[in-house]
Amino acid sequence: MSETTRPASANDSPLNHVPQPSVSRGGVPSSDASAGGGRGGRNSRGGWPRWRDLAELVRAPAALSVPGDTIAGAAAAGGVRPATPVLAAASVCLYWGGMAANDWADRDVDARERPRRPIPSGRVRPKHALLTAAGLTVAGIGIAALSGGRRAAAVAAPLAGAVWAYDLWAKNTAAGPAFMAACRGLDVLLGASGGRMRDAAPAALTVAAHTYTVTALSRREVEGATPALPLTTLAGTVALAAATAGRKPGPAGLLAAWYATGYGGAQIRAAAEPTPGRVRAAVGAGITDLPTLQGALTARAGSPAYGIGLALVAPLARRLARKVSPT
Repeated sequence: MSETTRPASANDSPLNHVPQPSVSRGGVPSSDASAGGGRGGRNSRGGWPRWRDLAELVRAPAALSVPGDTIAGAAAAGGVRPATPVLAAASVCLYWGGMAANDWADRDVDARERPRRPIPSGRVRPKHALLTAAGLTVAGIGIAALSGGRRAAAVAAPLAGAVWAYDLWAKNTAAGPAFMAACRGLDVLLGASGGRMRDAAPAALTVAAHTYTVTALSRREVEGATPALPLTTLAGTVALAAATAGRKPGPAGLLAAWYATGYGGAQIRAAAEPTPGRVRAAVGAGITDLPTLQGALTARAGSPAYGIGLALVAPLARRLARKVSPT
């Protein structure tokens, strides 16, 4: 909801989640003309954008990491419930809404740094991006309220607020990574809203910590980094994997090792050669390999079948990311 998770990265949307490397103005224009006319170009066809362009705007493949938050939270809070898949759909709406809001807020910077993105290239008008972001956000809160009642709405509303606050303000401040991490942690708690939410706190903190590392890396996607940054985030990844694996052998340990190998390997390569491309690849790995961490958390909570199913999303996410970039 905006990784992100630039949530491609968790920086793009704090769910993300899931992160954007570019620095935006962050302000909200005072008129509709500003929102619709933007300096990002115009949709030459005049109507709504094509579905493929909207999919690129919201970084659709990155959302494959979102349902795992909900499932991991539900498993930790007592077990997956009938409402869990619907809450996952609400999370996806909030995530995509955050991604669209992120690109709308960053349209001027993207015109310089990422001119091929949907808004600066003219394939999506700024006003359509803003309407998409608002519509998805309202849909996400509404779906959560209808499926999970007041408890779910009480988590979804502040989650949506945190997503927009990240996109419009926090992203370009020192608090950016912490905001993004909080968004993903709240997403886990949304899944736990139908059960014992307190029991899901460790899972929420684990996903939040992972998101912090991805967001920190995403801030150096454009300029590159020093080896110290990927080495620091790598240490966090190893610690998270070890804590999630536990002491007893089993599915949780295997999935945690898968997570450490995939995301950790990309960070090792970035540390050896911290170019923008290698850092961007590490951010992408942090997004597409998140399901393996969510799977490990779910398996450790007593739902190994769900955990393995979540982890198997990772290869699909990587394949789709080759067609529609998650960063």
